[in-house]
Amino acid sequence: MVATDILYLVDRLEALLGKGWRVPMSSKTMIDEDEFLDIVDQMRIAIPEEIRQAKKIVQDRDRVIAQSQEEATRILEMAKEDAARLVNEHTVSKSAQDHAAQIEKQARDAALATRVGADAYAAQTLADLQTQLAQVAQQIAHLQTQVSNGIEVLGDQRKSADAPPEAGQNIS
Repeated sequence: MVATDILYLVDRLEALLGKGWRVPMSSKTMIDEDEFLDIVDQMRIAIPEEIRQAKKIVQDRDRVIAQSQEEATRILEMAKEDAARLVNEHTVSKSAQDHAAQIEKQARDAALATRVGADAYAAQTLADLQTQLAQVAQQIAHLQTQVSNGIEVLGDQRKSADAPPEAGQNIS
C-alpha cells in the first residue's frame, strides 16, 4: 500500500512539472512551490514507512532463508541417518543372507554325507546279507544232502529189513 503511495506521489511530481511554466530562453520550468513542498513532505512521511517495510521484508526474507537452511540441514542430516541406517540394514541383511547361505551349504553337505553314509551302510548290509544268505543256502544244501542221505539210508535199511535173509547169513 505504501509503495503505491510513493508511486502516486512521484506521478504527482511529474504532473506538477508538466503543469509548470517554461522559462523563456532556458530549459528550466517554474512550478508551484507550495504544491511541490506538500508532495515532498508526503514523500518524507511515506519513504521512512516504505524503508521500514523494506527492512521488514528483508528481515522476513532472511528469517525464511535461515529457516529454509535449517530445514535443509535437518533434512540432509535425516537423509544421512536414513542412508546410514539403510547401509547398516543392508549390511545386516547381507550378513544374514551370507550366514543363511553358509548354513544351507552346511546342511546340504551334511545331507550328502548322511546319504553317502546311508548308501554305504545299505550296500555293506546287503553284501553281508548276501553272504549270510549264501551261507544259509550252503547249509540248506548240506542239510538237504544229509536229509537225502538219511532217507536213502533209511530206505536201504527198510529194504534190508523187509528182504528174507539170505542163505548163509546168520540172523542173530
